[in-house]
Amino acid sequence: MPIPLSLQGVLWSAGIKKINIERDKEYVIHQVLTYGTLEQIKWLFKIYGKDKVRRVFLQNPQPIYDPAIFYLVKNIILGLKKNRLIPTRYVKTVF
Repeated sequence: MPIPLSLQGVLWSAGIKKINIERDKEYVIHQVLTYGTLEQIKWLFKIYGKDKVRRVFLQNPQPIYDPAIFYLVKNIILGLKKNRLIPTRYVKTVF
């Protein structure tokens, strides 16, 4: 399934046509969770399923989230409120 052109702004570091849904799933999942709209997050769950999105989020952390976005994604969007995660593995450092 091709990636919608509307995601180019979220997946800015690669051309949409060069992204492989399966090979680049970690990049796609984290970018959409971090920068995507509600509609784009719904698309993410439709493509990968909520369980796979959770698994990628938990097993392959990326330090690209602002603190508020990290807690929104973790606690509300993914329903991982009871999981104790190390924020520094997800939250980007501000210099």
